[in-house]
Amino acid sequence: MRLDPRFLFTLYATFSVLFVTGAGWLLADQLKEAPGTGDAWQTTAAYLLMLHGGTAMMTLMLLGALVPLHVRRAWQSRRNRLTGPAMLMFNGVLIATSFGLYYAGSEVVRPWISDIHIGLGLCLPALFFVHVLVGRRGP
Repeated sequence: MRLDPRFLFTLYATFSVLFVTGAGWLLADQLKEAPGTGDAWQTTAAYLLMLHGGTAMMTLMLLGALVPLHVRRAWQSRRNRLTGPAMLMFNGVLIATSFGLYYAGSEVVRPWISDIHIGLGLCLPALFFVHVLVGRRGP
């Protein structure tokens, strides 16, 4: 199920920005507690998180466009039936956990939500790569 090259570029670029800003935030968040760093890492973490959230909103639109353009057609043609649903599940859980991170007030549940979001976010590029490879291999 080949996608238009412009759409594909936008999709790859958006997911790349999501990964880089998420991983960058994770690093900056750890470094903000280091002695003698001042507010630099705190400020960096805040900007990375804002960029990550804004990019996530664009990603939601792209994922919505993927359903009729890619997911539905691939499912009907019985292609990529393992990594396709895995991609849907990973992205669905990432969306749900991001909602939870933004709105969860419970200090008991929030660390769990954060760990799930970070773990899946760090694994998503590998799944994305495998999904593309399996899809290109043909029927």
